[in-house]
Amino acid sequence: MVKPQIEGSWLQILNLEFEKPYFADLKQFLIEERKNHQVFPPGNQIFSAFNYTPFTDVKVVILGQDPYHGPGQANGLCFSVRDGVRMPPSLVNIFKELQSDLGCAVPQSGNLEKWAKQGVFLLNATLTVRANTAGSHQSKGWETFTDAVIKTLSDHKENLVFLLWGNYAKAKAELIDHQKHCVLTAAHPSPLARGAFFGSRHFSKTNEFLRSKNIGPIEWCL
Repeated sequence: MVKPQIEGSWLQILNLEFEKPYFADLKQFLIEERKNHQVFPPGNQIFSAFNYTPFTDVKVVILGQDPYHGPGQANGLCFSVRDGVRMPPSLVNIFKELQSDLGCAVPQSGNLEKWAKQGVFLLNATLTVRANTAGSHQSKGWETFTDAVIKTLSDHKENLVFLLWGNYAKAKAELIDHQKHCVLTAAHPSPLARGAFFGSRHFSKTNEFLRSKNIGPIEWCL
């Protein structure tokens, strides 16, 4: 089976996952889906989270659910959008909390590549979506893959910070060894959570933990 175009350290540690029957089924589903529908993100950006943040470099994991399903939004990094694209409400709230927590000015762009390049692994549980149809690629195999990714990170790394926002992400906590890693949970940044995300201070708490382990902090301000 042809392996995905994915950064070398990830390919090495996930190699067996790509050989499993569910992944072949997922690949076939995506081939058929693309014949009849527009799919986001573009094929060369499906694994952007992995390609921007090698396994060897991961310090922090932020878990999203689905890619954005509007035209030109998704770029393969959870909560992130391409340069020049209007920020979705959840991302606006993330930047509001960042401003409150660390005094960062709200950036012009919602592109989070700068975080990814510093070791912030921006993983969606489902890596693709049909245009304008939220949740359309759930339960097709992606969750099996990304659960394996989370468990692999937990098993093979130490002193990671996992940021789990919202009930969907919080449910992934059972995949993580809490003795080895820092797990921070909060409400989802979506406006539907009625502001419950605000005051979580996860950005400063992440850096406090990293410093306590003699790991370089993240420069969150964009």
